[in-house]
Amino acid sequence: MRLMLAPMEGVVDHAMRELLTGLGGIDRCVTEFVRVTDRLLPARVFKRLCPELANGGKTSAGVPVYVQILGGDPQVVAENAALAAELGAPGIDLNFGCPAKSVNNSNGGSILLREPERVHAIVAAARDFLPQSTPLSVKIRLGYEDQSNFLDIVRGINAAGATELTIHARTKRHGYRPPAYWEEIALARQIIDIPIIANGEIWNPADALRCQQVSGCVDLMLGRGALCRPDLPRLIEANSRGITRLPLEWPEVLLLIKRFYELNLDSYDARHAANPVKQWLVYLRMHYFQANLLFEDIKRLHEPDDVWGVLNLALGRKISPPPISNMSAE
Repeated sequence: MRLMLAPMEGVVDHAMRELLTGLGGIDRCVTEFVRVTDRLLPARVFKRLCPELANGGKTSAGVPVYVQILGGDPQVVAENAALAAELGAPGIDLNFGCPAKSVNNSNGGSILLREPERVHAIVAAARDFLPQSTPLSVKIRLGYEDQSNFLDIVRGINAAGATELTIHARTKRHGYRPPAYWEEIALARQIIDIPIIANGEIWNPADALRCQQVSGCVDLMLGRGALCRPDLPRLIEANSRGITRLPLEWPEVLLLIKRFYELNLDSYDARHAANPVKQWLVYLRMHYFQANLLFEDIKRLHEPDDVWGVLNLALGRKISPPPISNMSAE
């Protein structure tokens, strides 16, 4: 079994990837999407969204990070995918699953699922431009308004030469509302031979096992579940091997929050470094009630000294802030 961390736009950035892969259980990450429209982007765009390129395309824990491309023009997608590979991306992922209106209204994401031929053309172009040694994964939903094109899309992706296919088991219209229709993924497995990764509504090890049983997939992708329970990947991995692993308790999660804030102080202007922490607490409070209390304490804070003061109080001991040189806008 392999476990992938989902590319959640605006949430799973390089700091979150660094934090979660350090806990173990994750076999691959995917970046937030690189939006391409009508031209080849400069290398700095890829390096900004995937700073792991400077580390061989891997997090500090050695987990590979695929660069995700989103766009509707086959030539432009292919050229940018080739550049990302040239810059050192260990793999490329193509996004046909994003349900955001702003993306769908500008020729990208899940709206392309209405046109199986275009999906095929984009995947085929990327495959042609990439070195054969570079894996090409594709992420889709079951469809846009409905599932009527689903199997045609799957066949087209397979014929275009994709290495793997990740299926979020809902349509765009379903959004993120439960349930996830894992049984539809099983239909795809009957018609193609490339590995399929199942995604959607995996919140605990029992969900992971049930998803595997219903979809027939061995490999899984985790999204919101891994944000709500940062140790979920390693709990699922341990469960698959019949090993008992104790879940993280809130004091341990607090130390992760501290580390996450430190990572963000290295990446953001100091007054904005707490924003990703606040966003993460919104997810964490779905599993840890204490996260809601901490969120209420810091939601209006911006100055690092104030944020550190709250974290000190929560941990019940003195935390040494990082050197002031780390709190730059660079």
